[in-house]
Amino acid sequence: MNSEKLLPLSVLILGCGDLGQRLAAQLPVDQYRIVGVRRSPAVDTPSITYRQCDLSQPDALRPLLMEPVDVIVITMTPDERSDAGYRRAYVDTCKHLVEGLKSRHQTPRLLVFVSSTGVYGQQDGSWVDETSPTEPDSFSGQRLLEAEAIIRESGFPHCIVRFSGIYGPGRTRLIEQVRQGLAVLSAAFTNRIHADDCAGVLAHLIDKARRGLELDSLYLATDSTPAPMAEVVNWLAMQLKVDRAVFAPDRIDSERGNKRCANQRLLNSGYRLRYPGYQQGYAALLGLQGTATDVP
Repeated sequence: MNSEKLLPLSVLILGCGDLGQRLAAQLPVDQYRIVGVRRSPAVDTPSITYRQCDLSQPDALRPLLMEPVDVIVITMTPDERSDAGYRRAYVDTCKHLVEGLKSRHQTPRLLVFVSSTGVYGQQDGSWVDETSPTEPDSFSGQRLLEAEAIIRESGFPHCIVRFSGIYGPGRTRLIEQVRQGLAVLSAAFTNRIHADDCAGVLAHLIDKARRGLELDSLYLATDSTPAPMAEVVNWLAMQLKVDRAVFAPDRIDSERGNKRCANQRLLNSGYRLRYPGYQQGYAALLGLQGTATDVP
């Protein structure tokens, strides 16, 4: 590790919603200066200075790139679940960012693009990792791959992070489905990661870049416990004391696929999961004790 004192890095978070806010909370204020960009206005916090703009517009980023930026995190949310919405959020944003950086002759230390394991189209329960084929049938996966290619081919130092299904505070859809008896006992494998681990992974990678340590250009970020949906639903039903007989029978959800995501490259990078499996993560959401892995 470089022993000399490191100067604070400027971080630009494009699409600074829940995940961006969680990331900012894990970046020490004495080491990072953070600007969060949103479509809607927001009040500044001790850790984030907000800017409002529509990143799908070609010139929207120009004022934000007037000053050098060390790290840019692209963590977008489409304004609608459609091909056009995904194109605006991911493809157009990445295209305009790369063009803007090149026009300003800027070379950030790192571009981080938040992608998804939805880029994988496997339906046979097989394991996938960073080297697996990406042949999604969905428009969402296709647009994400298109955006990944823009970042990968930009010529800038970059890291693409493919998150599996994110859950956590404010992301409790499955819990509510179980409570209401609407969950499905699917045999398909599912993969997930707690929102705090999502932020932790991004902070971990940014910190490695800050310290000049080597990064891979692609990480699959998921917990260590892929599981059939039926197993997760049954476990939640036991915690919530819901009669498991009310749930719909087995069904494969083609939108979500059927695969098991491997996280070995992420673990090899030195990241330690706060919630290694769904039981720890959902137990924390439900207020059960002794559920999180202690992180020093």
